[in-house]
Amino acid sequence: MQTQLLPVTDAALEKAAEILREGGLVAFPTETVYGLGANALNPEAVAAIFAAKGRPADNPLIAHICDTAQLDGLVRIPDAAPALMEAFWPGPLTILMPRTSAVPDVVTAGLDTVAIRMPSHPVAQAMLRACGLPVAAPSANRSGKPSPTTAAHVLADMDGRIPLILDGGPCDVGLESTVIDVTHGAPTILRPGGVTKAMLERVLGHVEVAGSVLRPLQAGEKALSPGMRYRHYSPDGQVSLVEGDEADVVEALEILFRQAEKNGHRACVMCFSEHVEALKACRPHDIGSRDNPEEVARRLFDTLRRLDTEGMDVIFSEVVPAEGIGLAVMNRLGRAASFHTIQARDVLPA
Repeated sequence: MQTQLLPVTDAALEKAAEILREGGLVAFPTETVYGLGANALNPEAVAAIFAAKGRPADNPLIAHICDTAQLDGLVRIPDAAPALMEAFWPGPLTILMPRTSAVPDVVTAGLDTVAIRMPSHPVAQAMLRACGLPVAAPSANRSGKPSPTTAAHVLADMDGRIPLILDGGPCDVGLESTVIDVTHGAPTILRPGGVTKAMLERVLGHVEVAGSVLRPLQAGEKALSPGMRYRHYSPDGQVSLVEGDEADVVEALEILFRQAEKNGHRACVMCFSEHVEALKACRPHDIGSRDNPEEVARRLFDTLRRLDTEGMDVIFSEVVPAEGIGLAVMNRLGRAASFHTIQARDVLPA
């Protein structure tokens, strides 16, 4: 299959809509990351997403809509959902809702809920309007790899696997949408993203965060949301997170880098802008300012992908406080590292 990478024009949008209506796949930009879309009501089309990505079938997908009228016949709207839709749609919030039989099992991994989002990106909105369908779409990358935030990332993973990529430029948020469950009990964040806990609590009152956000799934625990698997968002190299006081972390990163290089690895560090100069001998990759977690979020996946192109097999990374959008950053970093964490004080000489 030949993959076309097209700038966004009316003709390209109509081509995308035609492919989706005929049961094909289209990669398209959203404000979070690039998605790989198929007609959410066509089980064969949705199954092709899993084949193209190499994605496990027990990992649910998000259905994207451009109008709340598309919810009719697909879901039962939970009591808390209208306030969330009013506050955050269109935008980077996905809401779990009880589904009807119109939603194929392949979209939900057999769960009785379906994840629904209304993206705000103008290209996503235009494509959804043009095709007139709810579009099931995970991130447009090979399963387990860092999510794509540019069309070039998509092409690197999907060339020859899908017919069309719409190039809408780099994504603004850089991390996948927040996923919230309001179907029973207290509202619960299953996957953190650009819509933070504090933002949700201004609308709903108390919101909980699922324990699986900062730990691996337990044996037998179902993935209720995309992005909950143990190893996810991962470069080819082994990522380790380094925690501790700022000065200790910088010193520990240098020691760990030297040890890894001595053992024959091609190593590097992912560090804040403020520490690049101090770590200039450690192949530093600047992930943004420690005081600007939104910048770290935008840079994260692009940085992880560059590590693969540079052949890094051992990576040591600074961490951000797990609050605000920092919770989303640490959710992605934790899974990229398979939750392998090093305490800086354990590295420093006695």
